[in-house]
Amino acid sequence: MTSDSPARAGKIRKICVYCGSGSGNDPAFVQAARDFGAIMAQHGIGLVYGGGNVGMMGEIAHAVLNHGGEVIGIIPDFLVKREHANPQIEKLIVTRDMHERKQKMFEHADAFVALPGGIGTLEELVEQLTWVQLGRHKKPVALANINGFWQPLCALIDHMKRLRFIRDDLDFNLLVANRTTDILPMLQVAAAPIDEADKTLTGAQAHQL
Repeated sequence: MTSDSPARAGKIRKICVYCGSGSGNDPAFVQAARDFGAIMAQHGIGLVYGGGNVGMMGEIAHAVLNHGGEVIGIIPDFLVKREHANPQIEKLIVTRDMHERKQKMFEHADAFVALPGGIGTLEELVEQLTWVQLGRHKKPVALANINGFWQPLCALIDHMKRLRFIRDDLDFNLLVANRTTDILPMLQVAAAPIDEADKTLTGAQAHQL
């Protein structure tokens, strides 16, 4: 099986990591990107990410590459210069727009992780949670809650549940890892019972969203 072959049921071969084009002001964020990139490469898991060479994006991509891992960067044409498309990655996919970028990131990944980041990171994360909530796929989604970065979001989600805006029939399994070493084991446990068909979002389904 090549690295571009569809993943078997329950098998994580590539993880899409959402993260900032900046580094933030806490050194723990950059360290987490480096550590998780190393962990992925050491376990033979490829990185799918936004294709940039700056901030958290650049850090995790370099970490995977420095440890001999595979990296797929997916970036829209208008961000190639702004986010300094990474010239070192093996496969750089340039898309027409953000919608195509997110669709291709979904297609290449078996799971999703949100490291610290800004509005773009939040938007990509919430879109995946929406797709899970609407039953479009069952790929696991995890927060890298480094130094409590995602705690306000977790509190907001709990608030929505208490007020019944997230009802039982619309609930979703959002994994929360406080340490980078916990992320991959959580994803593997969550992915184990998932059939391949439940991890697939067809092009027709994507256009309906």
